[in-house]
Amino acid sequence: MNIKGKTALVTGASRGIGRAIALEFARHGIERILLVARNLQHLEQVAAEVKALGAEAVTIPLDLTKLPEVSVAIAKAWRDYGPVHILVNCAGVAHQESFLRSHLPHVKSEIDTNLMGMYAITRPIAKRMVARDEGTIVNVSSLMGKVAAPTMATYSATKFAILGFTQALRGELANHQVQVMALLPSLTDTDMVQELQHFRWMVKMTPQQVAEALMQGLQRDAPEIGVGWQGRLTLLVNQLAPQLLEQVVRLAAPVSASSPIFRRWLSRIQFDFLRRQNSWRESRSYP
Repeated sequence: MNIKGKTALVTGASRGIGRAIALEFARHGIERILLVARNLQHLEQVAAEVKALGAEAVTIPLDLTKLPEVSVAIAKAWRDYGPVHILVNCAGVAHQESFLRSHLPHVKSEIDTNLMGMYAITRPIAKRMVARDEGTIVNVSSLMGKVAAPTMATYSATKFAILGFTQALRGELANHQVQVMALLPSLTDTDMVQELQHFRWMVKMTPQQVAEALMQGLQRDAPEIGVGWQGRLTLLVNQLAPQLLEQVVRLAAPVSASSPIFRRWLSRIQFDFLRRQNSWRESRSYP
């Protein structure tokens, strides 16, 4: 896909992956980018960066969880700036906590933004794309949309749902020349993950790496776009040996030293160590 001369709309554009995608689009010659997020001040900063790269930038401060306002904003943007050729659904929130200690407001915010917000903005744009028989929709899921992980149950659930939504929409819109694809970044160094406990052995990606992977995926018209060698390796192992991967993810999951799970795990290691040590001593002893 050639993005030169196109108009894109990017949600979650004020920071992180959304900002990186907007800047990458500008570097590759896109004509206009509609930047959507809640924080106008941050959007204006990104808009200045986009303009410095030679593309037109339009800021649209918008809370995607307010569905009626989203429909009005999209209708106005389409009227004022013309058709949107590429929609990138990047807005998202994440809360990390044990499921048994989870808080309903956190769960609701994930569902409202990650799912309902995506639905709210995709529907009016998809209808207009179908009327023109052209368009591309990119839904940013996550590696956790393929491999669920402890402490991220509800976040993983929303990311799994995004993949299901993407697959269904791809089938529905194919006859209208509208492409629908999913982007699956792994752990990415953004503001959103600063307060999260990181999983062991995971190498953080940069937002720029994710944006570059998206551009490569757009050029290949790939239905699903993995990011980085670690993410692609995880997806491969998940296909070949899902039970093995589940055990690895359990070991990699962050645990508190005060948690019962950690204490049981530590006790088991200590028990195994003592058992092996006693066996070694017995093998070295003489009658």
